[in-house]
Amino acid sequence: MIEELLTGRRGPGVYLWQADRREAARGVTEAERAGWRVFWLDGRGVRDKQTLLERSAEEFSLPSYFGHNWDALQDCLTDLSWAPAARGYLVVFDHWRDLASSNPEAYRTVLEIFENAVDFWRETTTPMTVLLLAGDEPPDSAG
Repeated sequence: MIEELLTGRRGPGVYLWQADRREAARGVTEAERAGWRVFWLDGRGVRDKQTLLERSAEEFSLPSYFGHNWDALQDCLTDLSWAPAARGYLVVFDHWRDLASSNPEAYRTVLEIFENAVDFWRETTTPMTVLLLAGDEPPDSAG
């Protein structure tokens, strides 16, 4: 998956990534070496909107003016002036199933925000891709 993104054989998008965490770590390192800015959003234990927003503020190093609401998250993900990237943005959302199973509405909303951010960056020199890491868990639908 990472190689396809880096070579342009796979376009920007939100994808389910069937990879164990060791493979994912190698892929992230490869993306960073290629000039991509990588954000690893650890969703372990995230079961509600507020916790997801707090975790996002930490993991994305969002600016102090981040308003801790959905609109503010979308605004920040379509700005990223504080997080320059040479080639693109890669978001790895790990343990996303915690939120998907406990709060499907919040999960659908954050996926929509990710999709909007991907669309915003799509035709730029720094496209964004979001990977929902399936990790060592059994595969199912990402959304």
